[in-house]
Amino acid sequence: MHLGSIWFTLLSCAFFMGLVGWVSYQKTKGEVNDSTGYFLAGRGLTGGFIAGSLLLTNLSAEQLIGLNGQAYRTNLSNMAWEVTAAFAIVIMAIYLLPKYLGGSFTTLPEFLSTRFDEGVRRYTVILFMFGYIFVTIPSMLYSGALAVLQLFDIPNLLGISYVQSVWLVIWIIGIIGAIYAIFGGLKAVAVSDTINGIGLLIIGILVPVLGFVALGDGNLFDGMKTIATKNPEKLNGIGTNQDSVPIGTIFTGMIFANLFYWASNQYVIQRTLGAKSLAEGQKGVLISGFYKLLVPVFMMLPGVIAFHLYGDSLRTVDLAYPTLIANVLPTYLSGFFLAVLLGAVFSSFNSLLNSAATMFALDIYKTQVNPHASDKRLILVSKYFGSIVALITLFISPFLMQAPDGLWDLIRKFTGFFNIPIIAILLVGVFSKYVPSLAAKVVIFFHVIAYYLLVWGTNHLFNVTVDIHFIHIYAILFFIEVAMMLIIGKIKPRSTPYRFKAKATVNMTPWKYTLPTAIILLALVALTYIVFSPIGVAYQNGVVSPAFGYWIGALIIFTSILVHLSLKQWHKKYKMVIQKQNEKSINIVS
Repeated sequence: MHLGSIWFTLLSCAFFMGLVGWVSYQKTKGEVNDSTGYFLAGRGLTGGFIAGSLLLTNLSAEQLIGLNGQAYRTNLSNMAWEVTAAFAIVIMAIYLLPKYLGGSFTTLPEFLSTRFDEGVRRYTVILFMFGYIFVTIPSMLYSGALAVLQLFDIPNLLGISYVQSVWLVIWIIGIIGAIYAIFGGLKAVAVSDTINGIGLLIIGILVPVLGFVALGDGNLFDGMKTIATKNPEKLNGIGTNQDSVPIGTIFTGMIFANLFYWASNQYVIQRTLGAKSLAEGQKGVLISGFYKLLVPVFMMLPGVIAFHLYGDSLRTVDLAYPTLIANVLPTYLSGFFLAVLLGAVFSSFNSLLNSAATMFALDIYKTQVNPHASDKRLILVSKYFGSIVALITLFISPFLMQAPDGLWDLIRKFTGFFNIPIIAILLVGVFSKYVPSLAAKVVIFFHVIAYYLLVWGTNHLFNVTVDIHFIHIYAILFFIEVAMMLIIGKIKPRSTPYRFKAKATVNMTPWKYTLPTAIILLALVALTYIVFSPIGVAYQNGVVSPAFGYWIGALIIFTSILVHLSLKQWHKKYKMVIQKQNEKSINIVS
């Protein structure tokens, strides 16, 4: 890229980012002066803003780089992480969100403190901080830096080494993102996410289209035919034991990993906790599930296209998407792409910093240090803490260059240290009345040690490899930990049973179309797996198999029956259950 193109890219990027910043400022003026405004957007987010923010918080450069890298290396089996999240999203929307909003909680640790005690609250915050600071935030920054480096060729441009370039870009991205998150609060993040989300959808459609055109020597359909007929196994989403995500893992540990992410991960659920009503929160959560189904097209097909274009010539698998972008995207769109890419990076980075700062201010500082802290003091403390977290992660991020099998697998393995114990404690806490806080504390310490031993420790310490996929280990430990908690609950139960106390500050009437929308979403998950399987486009002897039409027809009939039942019968019963659960708070918000 010559100097004139670079300046055009930078200026057009600055224009788009400035536009997003100006709109966000106009939408949030004077709304972050109290803690509810800063941490929960004044509990005024509508379904569209929640869905847009969830989309961009979740679909960051980590996915753009990581998932395309895995598709380039193997096939589409890694789509399971995204597509099967719909199951967790449905559970969140139908069951857990009414609990969170009904109890008027600000953070997940706060919810756990009411169910268990302050000790569980502190340990949960520590687990979250460990995951955010050492895994999630560094991965966001590093993956964004990779894409920027490939787009601009910083080493040659500035005459510095590749390693120095990675450090430089990470620090530039991190500092800009931190300023935005620390001073804007949740609503600024949600508004900017929604606008950037629209840009991400445009880019998500455009890149595979341009890739197909390049693969087909100028003909879109020739390119599509090429990936469907040459190496069709690359389009298979049904993973084998040789793939990083075997199909069996969908029914074991992945269920709980996705449940953690969509139902208990603070930086995701914080958007839903800021909903103006239960109905708006349910709309936002469920709409985000439909976005997830686009992931194989937006964030994996480009990796398959890159395989067909470049073979195995790339230095690392994580360069598949950046290389394709550099080669097929017109110069006049490079600034727009860079703005969207940085918007995605900033979104996830901002969201994580905002959530980390929220938990520290409300779950540690206010409960342990200064119980009478004013809103102004809480916001100030959260900004200081967010700055410290940002600084630490800027030093950690560049070391992800050492990941041998790509960024994606490394992140998923390290996430296992904190996702399973949190979701196990949450579910046992919700569904049991007598399990004490001791059980939750035992599980947290047990999990960290046991997970390390099973995934790495036995090999490091005893030179013995545990030949079990790490996602299966998720499930094994989940069931062991749930059993441990229930046994402790039998031996040493709480003196008084836990009872959920409704104190909602928003309208708790559920969305009329929650159940039918959930059914359609789950049906589309099944459809996605039919399409990206040997029955569909991964069929070896043609574009799709002869059985493809029969499977689709059966799915449509079954889904139609369930949707009809949900509208005619199930919604009324569901509405009654939610109203009974929150009957004490209905008068407050009506």
